[in-house]
Amino acid sequence: MEQKPLQQVQPHIVVQNLTMAFGSFVLQRDLNFTVNRGDVFIIMGGSGCGKSTLLRHMVGLQSPAAGRILYDGTLSFWDAEAEARDRIMRRIGILYQSGALWSSMTLSENIALPLREYTALREEEIREICALKLALVGLSGFEDYYPSEISGGMKKRAGLARAMALDPDILFLDEPSAGLDPISSRLLDDLILELRSSLGATLVVVTHELASIFTIGNNSVFIDADARTMIAQGDPKVLLAESRNPTVHNFLTRGGGGT
Repeated sequence: MEQKPLQQVQPHIVVQNLTMAFGSFVLQRDLNFTVNRGDVFIIMGGSGCGKSTLLRHMVGLQSPAAGRILYDGTLSFWDAEAEARDRIMRRIGILYQSGALWSSMTLSENIALPLREYTALREEEIREICALKLALVGLSGFEDYYPSEISGGMKKRAGLARAMALDPDILFLDEPSAGLDPISSRLLDDLILELRSSLGATLVVVTHELASIFTIGNNSVFIDADARTMIAQGDPKVLLAESRNPTVHNFLTRGGGGT
């Protein structure tokens, strides 16, 4: 893996010997990788390999059949007491594939939900934070719009604003570019990099979009449906140049064979 210059690499999430299964069916086994603080970490692989399932394990929505997921390199999420798990959950934000906005609420009301649930802020303070989060994603002035009144790309950005509501230090994004045209997808990639730079957050991104993988990713894991385990990890650009695994190479070149 390419080392970050002039700064110490600090593990933020460590996945150890993780097995994901549905009953007796093993989806993936023996997953071992580290997400470092400040990474834009890509979870990649072919269709049906378990990318979104892995993300659900990492955010605490699905328990592993075996193995551990450590936060800050030491705290095991699934071995921790409920109170400790709740503290971890409050440190993360999630952008779901569909945006998952409540259609009956305005964009501001969607962002306000976690603030009202988990903080003691006054309504005036909540309104100010909602306006700030929308401004961060380029949606200033859209506070009173409903999801049905904005485009697909704007919905993704609004979902990202809600994911940032509690100032998380880890953001999980599930196929953020899904359904977007190339221009909207590129704008979203640029926004992700801007947010990583300005907020100092760690991002874990599930995607199969090559343009996004190479534009935003500096670290990754490749999981394979046939092998049912990880077959590569590291900077996607380095994997493109150096990997001799035909499955990885074909995925990163879309079967073109070039670099």
